[in-house]
Amino acid sequence: MASSITLVLGLLLAINMVLPTLATTHIVGDTSGWAIGADYGTWASGLTFVVGDSLVFNYGAGHTVDEVKKSDYKACNTGNSVSTDSSGATTIVLKTAGTHYFICAAPGHCAGGMKLAVTVKSKKSTTSAPSPAPSVTPSPSSSSSGKDSPPTDTTDTSSTPTTTTPTTYTTTTTSSNASSSCSPIFAILIVSWISYYVLGLV
Repeated sequence: MASSITLVLGLLLAINMVLPTLATTHIVGDTSGWAIGADYGTWASGLTFVVGDSLVFNYGAGHTVDEVKKSDYKACNTGNSVSTDSSGATTIVLKTAGTHYFICAAPGHCAGGMKLAVTVKSKKSTTSAPSPAPSVTPSPSSSSSGKDSPPTDTTDTSSTPTTTTPTTYTTTTTSSNASSSCSPIFAILIVSWISYYVLGLV
């Protein structure tokens, strides 16, 4: 019986260690897919790519996904591809850290915007240092002499128009938050363990 408990606890520990390391699948261009006219620079800028993640390119006939070197990416040169695929649904696993470059080799498509550069981080560099706390500037105190009061900013910002356009990008995440992913599995394992323990006593 003790070995069963040890086995269940070991399995539970292993699952909790593996879940946070699961990779993310990124659908290139979201609903636009891999097509002329999509802004892949903006799409990629809103995402973090880590070794082990996958890129899924969905596209129609007449398109390709070619992985190229930086110089070929900049020049839209299709003659020296590292890899190429024209299946209509290409999945590329990002196996190494660094910048990876992709273009469509069909004439004029790369120049028309069908090019993507993604910077992939190693798994070790994905945890970042906590952000510094925002600084709080005390309001000027009302002193009689005025010498100790800091200067105040008299710039009128009410006349400066600002526009914010929300942009939403979709990714399929196999593990977005380790604690939320662990909860159902943890509950299932606990219930299974209790059931096994109770049935073992009968």
